[in-house]
Amino acid sequence: MSGFLILDTDDAKDLKHLTLAAESAGFHGLVFPAGEGLDPVQRAAFAGPQTHAIALIPEVDTVYTEPFHVATQLATLDYASRGRGGWLVVASDDARAAAAVGRPAADERRRRLEAAASVEANRRLWDSWEDDAVIKDVASGRYLDADRLHYADFRADFGDGEGYSVKGPSIIPRPPQGQLPVLAPSALVSLDGPLWPEEVDAVLVSASSVDVLRAELGRLREAYGFRQDGGPALVAELSVALDARGLPASTTDTALGGDGARFTGSAEALAGVVAHLLELADGVRLRASSLVTELPELAAVTLPLLRERGVLRPLRAGNTFRDILGLGRPANRHTLTAGARA
Repeated sequence: MSGFLILDTDDAKDLKHLTLAAESAGFHGLVFPAGEGLDPVQRAAFAGPQTHAIALIPEVDTVYTEPFHVATQLATLDYASRGRGGWLVVASDDARAAAAVGRPAADERRRRLEAAASVEANRRLWDSWEDDAVIKDVASGRYLDADRLHYADFRADFGDGEGYSVKGPSIIPRPPQGQLPVLAPSALVSLDGPLWPEEVDAVLVSASSVDVLRAELGRLREAYGFRQDGGPALVAELSVALDARGLPASTTDTALGGDGARFTGSAEALAGVVAHLLELADGVRLRASSLVTELPELAAVTLPLLRERGVLRPLRAGNTFRDILGLGRPANRHTLTAGARA
């Protein structure tokens, strides 16, 4: 089972300190949310060369960001992190983002359609270079084998004559992981489409309380199937405010945002709640009310207790994000056998 942490800071010094602290604590991944300052991909890329084991997962919008730019930015992140990049798909309803690109704000139906289209376009672009496309053949003076580059040839049709096309190929070689793991909130994923469970690698599950969260995990597990049967990983979302520095969480200057499941109390008690969730989930994503205050508690108490109980795997240097999720490296859709090339 895996543990993820939301890291929401634009300060370079805090970003470096908290990233290294989270990796040292044994968290498997950091999620970089959208904010007012640095772009999430920029923050993740900044952390890439400074870390060795933790996955780096920026939120990237699918509605007002062109898929070609998303694909190349995320592929670059995967290279900068040596195969530890991921992508949390979001479908923005921000009117300011729409105005910035000269578009009206998209309604819910359009946002869902664009999210599904962007995921498929990105996957095709990542596969537009075969793994052995870069040959560096000094004798012939060729850096690339053009036969191993392919058009993405993707067309998104949103109805009423609206849509877009992506020709490709990408300007970045295939990422080290082949395909970066794609995570999406459960609100965007449906058995009725357009973003199907099998098209993502992990689904973030949120609910109004811990009890409702467990029930929702059970429902989605039954609907989507287990990992070994091809279903996506399920990652429970939990906001936490911990007792720290001798003070109970209720008297510290903290605030839990959002409407999701919340935990307030000791780091020891949190370990029990997380272990209970991990009976149904493949991972838990924590949103700490104050990372500076609570990360030491998580590192010193919660994570060690979870590892002692055998429900949280140790973090290992050299693993890719796909390794962390238990995913193999996918074959390129364009890979040809030597006989077919001849």
